[in-house]
Amino acid sequence: MSVLWEKSETWRWIVRKSRDSKPFFLAFATICGVVPGVIGYCVMQFTNSRNPELEAQLRSNARPDSLMMGKVNQERLAEFLGELQRKEDTNDRYVAALRGETLTRKPYERIQPIPKQSNMEAKEQKK
Repeated sequence: MSVLWEKSETWRWIVRKSRDSKPFFLAFATICGVVPGVIGYCVMQFTNSRNPELEAQLRSNARPDSLMMGKVNQERLAEFLGELQRKEDTNDRYVAALRGETLTRKPYERIQPIPKQSNMEAKEQKK
């Protein structure tokens, strides 16, 4: 790869020009950043399909576990957004996660510890 940089007269010209001229350097850096960004944006817009028939076909062919996970994620998001709208304190969610606990959906019992396994059950599961 260094052969390309060492032998190419065009590359040497760009290096010389950018070293001597700050506006050229800024223009070259902008072109190197903007052109790939524009190309990437155009490719994403071209390949992104908002075809309702295609979406319906893909949803009808979805596996049951994918549908279930989508429903669960939608419920969790709705619950979280509801808490934010009601301006509830959600710090206990993070405190519980740091303690290795899970939150329940019961309003009066927010935090429920994970049940610990006895030594006998742990040994049986390892076998």
